[in-house]
Amino acid sequence: MNATASPQAGAETGLPLLEMAGISKTFPGVKALSGVNLAVYPGEVHALMGENGAGKSTLMKILSGAYRADPGGEIRIEGQPVHIDGPLSAKTLGIAVIYQELSLSPNLTVAENIYLGRELSSGGQVDRARMLADCQGVLDRLGATFGPSTIVSTLSIAERQMVEIARAIHANARILVMDEPTTALSSRETDKLFDLIRTLRADGLAIIYISHRMAEVYELADRCSVLRDGSYVGTLMRDELKAEALVKMMVGRDLSKFYKKDHDAKGSRGEVILKVRGMSDGGRRVNDCSFDLHQGEVLALAGLVGSGRTELARLIYGADARIAGSVELDGKPLDIVRPIQAVNAGIVYLTEDRKGQGLFLDMTVQENINLQVVGRDAGKGGLLDLGKAKQRAVNAIKALSIRVAGPIVEVGSLSGGNQQKVLLSRLLETRPRVLILDEPTRGVDIGAKSEIYRIIDDLVQAGVGVLVISSEMPEVVGIADRVLVMREGHIVGEVGGTTGVEVTQENIIALAAGLAQPSAAA
Repeated sequence: MNATASPQAGAETGLPLLEMAGISKTFPGVKALSGVNLAVYPGEVHALMGENGAGKSTLMKILSGAYRADPGGEIRIEGQPVHIDGPLSAKTLGIAVIYQELSLSPNLTVAENIYLGRELSSGGQVDRARMLADCQGVLDRLGATFGPSTIVSTLSIAERQMVEIARAIHANARILVMDEPTTALSSRETDKLFDLIRTLRADGLAIIYISHRMAEVYELADRCSVLRDGSYVGTLMRDELKAEALVKMMVGRDLSKFYKKDHDAKGSRGEVILKVRGMSDGGRRVNDCSFDLHQGEVLALAGLVGSGRTELARLIYGADARIAGSVELDGKPLDIVRPIQAVNAGIVYLTEDRKGQGLFLDMTVQENINLQVVGRDAGKGGLLDLGKAKQRAVNAIKALSIRVAGPIVEVGSLSGGNQQKVLLSRLLETRPRVLILDEPTRGVDIGAKSEIYRIIDDLVQAGVGVLVISSEMPEVVGIADRVLVMREGHIVGEVGGTTGVEVTQENIIALAAGLAQPSAAA
C-alpha cells in the first residue's frame, strides 16, 4: 500500500490538487471520523471505498461544506489551506458533489437546473434563451437524448442523473465527487459515463469516485483509498487493486467464501413449488414466458437491461396486469390480479426500488417490519398489541443482523444495506413459500451483501423457493443454482440445474446477447 505516492495520471503535477489531513468528526455520542487522510491528484480517478457507516459520506459532506470538521484537521487545495464554511464556499473552490439522492427541481427545465443559483440575466430578467443555448454543448458532450428545454420531471432517473453531472461540469468544477453514479444507469449509459469520466480525467479534473461495485473501481480507478469504522485504512495503487486486498481492508478480515451456498444445490431441491406458464403482458415487454421454481432452490433471471426480467416478476406478483398466462403454487392454480393476493397465497416480492416502492422512510424500523402483519396484533375492540409488534421487530433485527440502535429508529436514517434488510424482514414475517428478489444487493456495501447472501441460503435450506433478478453477473453466478436467461421479453435459454451447462458469465452472456448456444460440459 502507498498512501503518498502520486498516480501516473497526476505525476507531472507533483502536488495533490486536494489534501484532507487529520479530518475528524464527532456527533453526539458517536465518533464518525478519526484523523482521516485523503490526497487526490489532478487527472486522477480516486476511488473511495468502505462499508456503509465507514465514514465515506461524512468525509465528503465535510468537503462539500455540508458538515464542519472537528478542530485540528486541515483541507488544502493546490497546497494552500482553505476554510470551507458551507456549500457555497465549496462550489467557489471548484468542488462539486453528485449525491446518490438527486437534488434537482423537477418543475424546472434542464437548463434552469444547470444554472440554478447562477442564472443569466438581461435587462433585469432571467435570460432563458441564452441559458438554453449555452447548455446544449454540455448535453451534447454527455450524449444526452433530451434538450435543455425539457422539464426535468419528464425525465427518467438515469436522465436526471445526467443533468446532475452536466450541472457540475458546466460549473467548471475542478474536484468532482461522484457518489454511486451508476446506480440508476443502464449498461449503455454506464459505458457513456465511463467515457466521460476518462475525458474529464484527461482534462485534469480530480475525481473522487464512491462505489460498492468493484468492477467499476477496477475499470476506472488510478488509486483506491479505504475507510473502515471512521478511520483511514490505506490506499492501493492501480496495479494493487485486487478483490482479496480490498475486501480485507474494508471488513478487516478475509472473506474466503463471499457467496454463501451451504445448501446442496442438487440434493436439497424439492418438488416444483411455483409453476408459471405462458406469461405475457400483450407483447410490450414479456412474451410467452414459462418456467418452474423448485422448493429449496435459488433460480436466477438474467439478461441485459430491458430484457423483461423485472416486468416478468411483476406480472407473477400481480403488480402489473397480465394479458395471458397462469400461475400455480404447490400445484394449485392462483388468480393473482393484485399484490395482496400474491402475499396471501405465499408469494412476496422485494422491489428493486426500496426507497420509492418498498419502505416508508419516515416511519420506524418497527412500523416497517410489521406493516404487512399488523392484523395479527389486533385484540378485542381492534386495539393493537404494540408489545408483540416490538418483540417481532427486535427478533427480526437480531435474526438479520440489522445495525440499528433500536426498533423505533426511522428507517430513512439507516444505511442502504440495513434498509434492505428491514424490507426483507417485513416480507419474511408473512412466512412466504416463494420469495422474489429484484436487485437484492443494489446500493449496499460488501459486508451487507455477504449477510444478504447468508439470509438467502438459510431460506433455501428451510425449503423456500427463491427467484433472484440481478444485474451483477458475479452475483448471479455465485448464488444461483440455475439461471434462466431472457432476451427481448422471451426466456431464451437455461444454464445450470439438469442442463449440463455450467453457470458461468460467458454462458449467460452468450444467451443474453443471442450468440451461439452454450454446450453442456464434457
